[in-house]
Amino acid sequence: MLEESGCRALVILAESSRDPFIAPFVGAARLHRCFLILPLEGPIRLGYFTPMERGEAALSGLELLSPEDLDIERWSRAGQAPWQVLASVLHQGLQRCGIAPGAIAISGLGPAGQVEAACRQLTEDGWSFQPGALMVERLRRAKSEADIADMRLAASGSMAAFRRVAETLAGAVEMEGELWLWTEKLKVENLKRMVAETLAAYGLEQPEGLIIAPAEEGAVPHNVGTPDRAIRPGDSLVVDLFPRHRLFSDCTRTFCVGEPSEALSQAHAAVLAALELAHQEVRPGITGWQLQESVCDYFAKARYPTPLSHPGTLHGYVHGLGHGVGFAVHELPSFRQEAEGDDGRLVVGDVITLEPGLYEPGQGFAVRLEDLVLVGEEGGENLTPLPYDLDPAAW
Repeated sequence: MLEESGCRALVILAESSRDPFIAPFVGAARLHRCFLILPLEGPIRLGYFTPMERGEAALSGLELLSPEDLDIERWSRAGQAPWQVLASVLHQGLQRCGIAPGAIAISGLGPAGQVEAACRQLTEDGWSFQPGALMVERLRRAKSEADIADMRLAASGSMAAFRRVAETLAGAVEMEGELWLWTEKLKVENLKRMVAETLAAYGLEQPEGLIIAPAEEGAVPHNVGTPDRAIRPGDSLVVDLFPRHRLFSDCTRTFCVGEPSEALSQAHAAVLAALELAHQEVRPGITGWQLQESVCDYFAKARYPTPLSHPGTLHGYVHGLGHGVGFAVHELPSFRQEAEGDDGRLVVGDVITLEPGLYEPGQGFAVRLEDLVLVGEEGGENLTPLPYDLDPAAW
């Protein structure tokens, strides 16, 4: 990729070694501000900013650019602004890697103004910069056996949390039109606390949060759920968990305590059928967009609006079918129609979501069902094999 772009190196900036652009390269190292230099020739180097993290940096197994190598103390004593320090550090790092001034691909995360100013300074020294984000996305798409094992662990924790939610909902008691758990009303915050406890027991964190959204809140797909919102009989309850160990998992189920409305039951049956259809069609070589088209065609025949039949619709099926998952919750492969070349085509080893849903803000309910799927030679393996039942008592 560097050769094709005419670049001499790829530089990845990070505010933390957990940032998805740098995490695939640094293993178990836990660092704060750091960067990588991946040259066209020669070893990858990891630069870090404080000697207190030298032990963590060594855990990466990479060749290191220490604070002494980068003259961090010198630039700090000189009273440089943060962007000037960054420019000086990168200049020193590039020189240490034997990279002469020329074209550099840059990617990662950091304060936008500081990065822009540092690049402008380095441009005066003869370097030029090209976007490198897509390079990193393509690099981190391929999952090692250790990566897949990590995602299985995250999926196991998610499934344990879903079962606890189902058990809690099944044990709730209806009183005066609301659900009670022992001596208190059952609210969104109660369920979120239970989920957090369960995920923590598996060593998982929730850097992107979670969704537990009842009724009209769930009918807006990314509504996370109001903490003090009470759970009521007959409500749809969308539960979407995407925790991380080193890599992410992603899974959604929809519950209803008590008798669902006929419209909710029909929507749930339709979403489940769409999910089963998508599972059947997953295979190497098919594109995410082709899967999206199949699901849109199914929903349209069932008389639900879709992004193809009703562009911009806010009810019915309103979003894409899935996305890649790994070091970020959303990564390659893409399910978008405009995905470039192989960026949208499934290959063996991809981990993707399949997540059809139906949303009815006017009627105050939603259904989304989502599985995490590993693409294999013969099709997909469901990494989140949970029940799909609306009724938590059926779990």
